[in-house]
Amino acid sequence: MIAGIRHGRSEKHVFRHNDLEHLESLLKAAPADAPKLIAFESVYSMDGDIADLKGLVALAKRYNCMTYLDEVHAVGMYGKRGGGVAERDGVMGEIDIIEGTLGKAFGVMGGYITGDTVLIDAIRSYAHGFIFTTSLPPALTAGALASVRWLKEHNEIRERHHERAATLKRRFAEVGLPVMPSVSHIVPVLVGDPVHTKLVSDMLLKDHRVYVQPINYPTVPKGTERLRFTPTPFHDDRMFDHLVRTMDMLWSHCNVKRLGGVAA
Repeated sequence: MIAGIRHGRSEKHVFRHNDLEHLESLLKAAPADAPKLIAFESVYSMDGDIADLKGLVALAKRYNCMTYLDEVHAVGMYGKRGGGVAERDGVMGEIDIIEGTLGKAFGVMGGYITGDTVLIDAIRSYAHGFIFTTSLPPALTAGALASVRWLKEHNEIRERHHERAATLKRRFAEVGLPVMPSVSHIVPVLVGDPVHTKLVSDMLLKDHRVYVQPINYPTVPKGTERLRFTPTPFHDDRMFDHLVRTMDMLWSHCNVKRLGGVAA
């Protein structure tokens, strides 16, 4: 999405994160007859917060803008049929372009966009990143199609997924681990130091067979380095017991700050 904005060579303005008032001020200042497009994500994968899609759609209609939504962290995991946050919030048909992935929840690889036929044809014709891209092999396409079809019919897996994430947040908080606020399936645990972040993640993998992604600058601002957990519907309580016990021990071993800002 960012690469597309850069290669488009159009004038761009960045609105503050999830700040619709700031976005509206930028739209008011723009020429009324200028073509405009609002680009945004649904689930922001570092903090686990979710955009106000209904508010964004309302602003787009008010100021005659197109909309571009990145749902790569939401497809398969939100909505009754796994269509994403736009499906969950009832605005899927009101967004011009939706970008998704066949990785992450669908478990294969590749990506896609959806939109009106004439818009997709224009992108096929002008997007050099697409023109010079090789098609997905049939085996991957078949696997992705099977995954999409299955997840459409199994909303109980999504419900289980969100229960698992909420349970892990609660379990971490109960032992004083600094879980960052998140309304999604993302479970970020604040470390606040790049060396400790990498150290804890390395020890989890090497000594305890737990893999977690360490997130350091420039992916997140300095001082907010974190471990980002994404439990699946199939992580059970026994696994959580092992993870929470291990994290509690490593937090004390590495003298990392806990809830309330006090080191162990």
